[in-house]
Amino acid sequence: MPAIFIQRRPVARRRRVNPFSTLSRAGLVLIVMTLPAPALAGSVLPKGFVYLRDIDPTIVQDIRYAGSHNFVGRPIRGYLAAECILSVSAANALEIVQRMLTEKSLSLIVWDCYRPKRAVEDFFQWSKDPTQSEMKAEFYPRTDKEKLFALGYLAKRSAHSRGSTVDLGIVPTASSSVPSPNPLQPLRACTSRKGERFEDGTIDFGTGYDCLDVLANTSNALVGGIALHNRQTLKSYMERAGFRSYAKEWWHFKLINEPFNRDEFNFAVSTSPSSNERPAR
Repeated sequence: MPAIFIQRRPVARRRRVNPFSTLSRAGLVLIVMTLPAPALAGSVLPKGFVYLRDIDPTIVQDIRYAGSHNFVGRPIRGYLAAECILSVSAANALEIVQRMLTEKSLSLIVWDCYRPKRAVEDFFQWSKDPTQSEMKAEFYPRTDKEKLFALGYLAKRSAHSRGSTVDLGIVPTASSSVPSPNPLQPLRACTSRKGERFEDGTIDFGTGYDCLDVLANTSNALVGGIALHNRQTLKSYMERAGFRSYAKEWWHFKLINEPFNRDEFNFAVSTSPSSNERPAR
């Protein structure tokens, strides 16, 4: 059988085509404009909530659980930013208190506002670990850690998670900056006298904030006349705006007519999308 020779046709090389080479500049612009925008640094709040700064930027904020100066000693779960978030009703009520204080050259300072449920759980898990007691010398020097829940200083469910409870104090209006602890200095007991404990800039309330001690009870006369008077003054202003105090903690207030009295929230405390547009304090 004669040999059969098959002639192979040369294979044409495929030309690599730039998919954008045939598009006009206008077309490229159109594609870019239709791409999804990158996520903002902050997040939109659930309906009925607001950033306190957007209601009253004059109220001083020192959100302790977003940093390490708190009884745990580290940022708490759910706090991605040092922002006070509250229900609209609670924020408007604080604005009323702030107006009254401004007339006396005073200002509110807030330490905690809305608190995610995950943060409450973080506190509970921390309480069960006996090895984590780095901040005891300052925040609970006379209280056993394992008794913090039983004594009512911490709770497995928090009114803060409903968005209308706030921890706060009073500072002179001239105090525009928030003091920071010096990491090179030893911790000072929150039960010490004014000038001996951490200087948080407030008028004298007898203890520091988040002092998990009987001395922080609102009506404890052992703090002295001036501190007791200041506590009652704060309580009076807050009550006039519709808040109720907590007997065990002079700084803790809940809006009586809270809008979410049966709801607990777990969204993170994050930066407002408009925060970059606001001047820094």
